[in-house]
Amino acid sequence: MAADLSLPLVAERSFWSTQRIIGVALLAAIVAFAFVTPFVFDGSPTRQSLRNVLGAPTVLEPLGYDHLGRSMLARMSAALRLSLGLAFLSVITAAVPGIALGILAAWKGGWTDRLISLVADAFLALPGLLLVLMFIAIVQDAPWALYVGISLVLWIEYFRLTRSITRALVLSPAVQASQLLGFGPLYIVRRHIWPEIAPLVLTVGAFGAASAIAAIAALSFVSVGVRPPTPELGLMMTELLPYYHEAPHALLQPVVAVFLLILSLNLIAGSNSR
Repeated sequence: MAADLSLPLVAERSFWSTQRIIGVALLAAIVAFAFVTPFVFDGSPTRQSLRNVLGAPTVLEPLGYDHLGRSMLARMSAALRLSLGLAFLSVITAAVPGIALGILAAWKGGWTDRLISLVADAFLALPGLLLVLMFIAIVQDAPWALYVGISLVLWIEYFRLTRSITRALVLSPAVQASQLLGFGPLYIVRRHIWPEIAPLVLTVGAFGAASAIAAIAALSFVSVGVRPPTPELGLMMTELLPYYHEAPHALLQPVVAVFLLILSLNLIAGSNSR
């Protein structure tokens, strides 16, 4: 009995590893900066002050101004909110159908499994970035097209992971015993399948969010994603790159923001071992 009671404690310590705690703390700080800044500092991300073009940081503007005299503090917080929001939507939009289809394919098997797997293989036949670019080309000047296009790439990972784990769990004695006792699919998924896939879904979700943020920034950097004057980290890099010598601090801010975002998510998605 003592050994059984100690298992949850070991699993809890293993889940909350040092690097994962650091990642959560770093991500929480970034989220706090993005969402608290508008309530503390009064500034618009699109308001211009031409006399402050490429101005250095001051007490009133801790991050200075960009090449059009706009507040870098206001633009950085708005850009982070946009990147975090699009990444969250991309992960949710990909995870829900990916997990549901993975469980369905493993549970039903047969032609259902083959059909869904064929659709997943068809998406894998195209490079992910090319698929996103094609979707954006079809739906032009629509910000939501970014996260929908990225979701079309990310859902395959959730499907393949869930299908692989569920196929083994469906044949396990615990699931078969629950079926013999008359428990329905929802109970079996909640009691037997979800606890097994949840930690891995968190890992894939964190990696997926990091990939989404990097993809959004990369597309905007090549003038394919978000359009100006909307504040976005990749777009800000493109706009500030010609002024690197005059105001290197302005260019470094979106670069550092992307680095810290991806670093925090990768730490969260890291190994569960201590």
